[in-house]
Amino acid sequence: MYTITLLPGDGIGPEIVAGAVQVLKAVQERAGVQFVTREALFGGCAYDATGDPFPEETQKLCLEGDAVLLGAVGGPQWDNLAVEKRPEIGALLPLRKLLGAFANLRPSTVFSALADASTLKREVVDGLDIMVVRELTGGIYFGAKYRETLPDGNVKAVDVMEYSTGEIERVARVAFDLARKRNGKVTLVDKANVLESSRLWREVVTSLAGEYPDVELNHILVDNCAMQLVRNPKQFDVMLTENMFGDILSDLASQLTGSIGMLPSASLGGKIGLYEPIHGSAPDIAGQNQANPIATILSVAMMLRYSFDMPETAGLVEQAVAGVLNEGYRTADIMQPGMKQVGTREMAELIGVRLKLS
Repeated sequence: MYTITLLPGDGIGPEIVAGAVQVLKAVQERAGVQFVTREALFGGCAYDATGDPFPEETQKLCLEGDAVLLGAVGGPQWDNLAVEKRPEIGALLPLRKLLGAFANLRPSTVFSALADASTLKREVVDGLDIMVVRELTGGIYFGAKYRETLPDGNVKAVDVMEYSTGEIERVARVAFDLARKRNGKVTLVDKANVLESSRLWREVVTSLAGEYPDVELNHILVDNCAMQLVRNPKQFDVMLTENMFGDILSDLASQLTGSIGMLPSASLGGKIGLYEPIHGSAPDIAGQNQANPIATILSVAMMLRYSFDMPETAGLVEQAVAGVLNEGYRTADIMQPGMKQVGTREMAELIGVRLKLS
């Protein structure tokens, strides 16, 4: 029996998490495992209810569970709050810190049925399988931030980028270990020609590579990496990078798949894993049964694989997703001519049914 803390959050979050729970119920029937789910307030909805985007009760439930499944947070109605009260700053970043989730795994996988949904040619993306390993609890997002008024009246803003040897080494080990189970290649993405922090990353990762003689290590500058992701993305296997670069590049990589609604993620490092789709709260379609639940459902597959040590069952979930796509079912974001459009609930139901029958 496993306990999962559900944080539906804002916007489309409740809809996509509900879809994922449907699939979890199918997993229970298929694999004979029991999941206990407990829902908690998180993000903008938590602020509206309690004045705190990450209430103490929610923190307690997160620490008591075996894994956390997050929907999405944020929306325009909370954009003018004090920085520490905004859902992205006051909830999401503290959650990652609380769980010790320093390694963010973001796969970009192209299902063959969706290769034509990408804006790139089929031959460029068909069969794509990249894993971005992003350091998640350090760097410029967590460094000191301040503004200073200069003597001439101008205002200077400062965001500090800093990393320690230990922070780099622990996430690099995650990348090397993953590469051993995949295609044996790690590409470190940095800006070592300009940034001192990037030069430290190169030194530490290069030194660590000696412990992994079976893994090929390559280096690439972040601007060239962005270009290569569009030009020849299948050259990459595991991409390792710091927090901000990983945030940007994983969103870029997501578009190779046809829709950001297809991309799951796992944030690991502590005893409790955090799983979430990489897309936002999409308030413009919230409550309309239009959101794509597949990224959240694939996040459940990652949860089964990394937190519950159920790789075979995780594979069954992924196969169920592929099967439904092969049958021509699509949500609005991945709709193609001649396909059958369905809503959030219907897509989750189809995947759940196929999983039970697999």
